[in-house]
Amino acid sequence: MTSSSGMEEREMSRVKKLASKYNDFNGAMRRELHKYPEPSMEEKRTANRLIEELNKMGLEAKKYAGTGVVCLIKGSGEGKTVALRADIDAIELKEENELTYSSVNEDLMHGCGHDGHTASLLTAAKILNDIKDEFTGNVKLIFQPGEEIASGAKKMVAEGVLNDVDAIFGIHLMNEMEVGKISVESGPRMAAVNKFSITVKGKGGHGSLPHQGIDPIITGSAIVMNLQSVVSREMEPLAPVVLSVDIFQSGSRFNVLPEEAYLEGTTRCFSPEINDNLENIMRRIVENTAASYRAEAELVYDKLSLPTINDPVIAEIGTGAAEKIVSKNGLVKVEKTTGGEDFSYFAAEVPAAFAFVGSKNEAKLDFYPHHHPKFNIDEDALEISAGLYAQFALDFLAQ
Repeated sequence: MTSSSGMEEREMSRVKKLASKYNDFNGAMRRELHKYPEPSMEEKRTANRLIEELNKMGLEAKKYAGTGVVCLIKGSGEGKTVALRADIDAIELKEENELTYSSVNEDLMHGCGHDGHTASLLTAAKILNDIKDEFTGNVKLIFQPGEEIASGAKKMVAEGVLNDVDAIFGIHLMNEMEVGKISVESGPRMAAVNKFSITVKGKGGHGSLPHQGIDPIITGSAIVMNLQSVVSREMEPLAPVVLSVDIFQSGSRFNVLPEEAYLEGTTRCFSPEINDNLENIMRRIVENTAASYRAEAELVYDKLSLPTINDPVIAEIGTGAAEKIVSKNGLVKVEKTTGGEDFSYFAAEVPAAFAFVGSKNEAKLDFYPHHHPKFNIDEDALEISAGLYAQFALDFLAQ
């Protein structure tokens, strides 16, 4: 009789061996994608290449949300369906790396690791396709467009991509973590991201006679200061919230009282309840402050992404899969980040977990953060990511 631990060891070894077998493919795909980055929701070449490679594996792929790609790998029998997600878009950034695979598309760069996510999920498809007779259920591969503008996930959800899905798992390479380390923790992992703009309408006039006008600059300044009380006086001290005004524009000449002022900024939080209330709190302060200065103010508030919150059960499965790929010593705890992810729209629909996979190695590469024009990753992280994608799918379907 074979022990369950022996079976797990063989399965673990099988996934790691296949991740190693296909690692050259993984790296080559990542470099190709890096060389030809495409903007959010316009990833046409990327989508076509993904479909081409999936077809080579004998798999059928369909487009969702314009340039997204979805593919189903069917196991040997009926069972649950688990989704694996990678984002495929680049950012508007001029690359400063001098590489054989540097971006050839002007002012576009894979400066956030999405090329690595995409290549790793495509490699996981090879792994899972090779062993599809060894699991029951289905694995749905989701190559999502438009993450950088928080548009693709919402569109894919609206088109029904999760209708038959029981759980979903995503990965983000992290240059703040050493290669060989993985974090899959329960609870909030990334913040809700919201963008707001405020237009203050006053009354113009001569700068020497301000009493004849209504000053939008003074009004806007008061709004900025009063908004700072939101975090300090209206939020629970143990609930992290960020409210930043990052643009303030008004005026044209030193002695002209302007008609308007324009403010723009962002809010971040980890609580769905706070995220639901922030807009109304800000609207009250903005409108009442403006009225106290005889001005008017209009707040436009756009919710770009929700808080990314890992389901405890799915996170536990993810942690177990990670341990099989990098051993217990490779598991780390990482503090949640105020960066945002539109993976959150998937996580709001079905149980989900989002993992951070280390890609930093200063012995090989100088360290640069995400969205830096010299951002790059240690490609050893690709084999780990591909293995983690595949192992998570197998472990979930075996539950």
